[in-house]
Order: sequence, then structure tokens, then C-alpha cells
Amino acid sequence: MTATAEQIREFLAADFSQADMELISAGNQASKIRTVITDRHLRPGGTVSGPTMMAAADFALYVAILAEIGIVPLALTTSLNTNFLRRPAPNCNIVAECKLLKLGRTLAMGEVSLYSEGHPEVVAHATGTYSIPPEQK
Repeated sequence: MTATAEQIREFLAADFSQADMELISAGNQASKIRTVITDRHLRPGGTVSGPTMMAAADFALYVAILAEIGIVPLALTTSLNTNFLRRPAPNCNIVAECKLLKLGRTLAMGEVSLYSEGHPEVVAHATGTYSIPPEQK
């Protein structure tokens, strides 16, 4: 079972409205999301906070997995490793692009590249693993 980007958007709006990220695309074991950066996403010094970028990476992984296995609310992060490579551009949204590397019956693993919107350089790279509940894939 799979889920379309629109089905995922509807699920997120109804059941995960606190996630303030925008789903751009999902499918083919990939996803792309955008985090609109506001003052609350900035750390002292005026740069995008690490937790904001980690949330974007985690969300992109979740969306890519849901696109492949359907709407499974209890697919859960089991690990997330983030490397911060350079300071994000000021006053730019963060775009996260995820590719799933493995999608098994009980675990999924993917990588996420994060960018300042409109800039080609990767500002952070994350890898993560998700646990998939039994009888869901």
C-alpha cells in the first residue's frame, strides 16, 4: 500500500498539525519538504537552529516512508544522525530532500540533504532509521 502526497498532506493536517513544514513532493522512495524559517527557528547569532534542521530531516524521512507504506502513524524514528556542514544562508527557508536507502518489513533507512532554499550547497546531511510496526508494509 502506498500514499499519495495529497493523502499524506490530509493526514498531517488532521493528525500532525504541529509539524509546521510543507510537503513539496513524496513518492518513488523520496520526499522533499520545506521549513519556512521565522524568528522562532533562529538561534543566537541569527542562524537556523540545529533542532530546526533535525526536525526537517526527521519529517522528510517520515513523509518518504509514508509514501511507500501508506498512512502508518506509528512508524517511529529509532535513530537520527545529523552532520552540520555549513551555516545556512540568512533569511532563507530550509529544504530537505530525502532518499530511502532501504525499506524492509520492520526497518527503513534513509538519508536527507538539507539546503538553504535557492542555494546549491548542502548545509546539513542526516541519516535516519525508522521502525515500521508489524503488519504495515
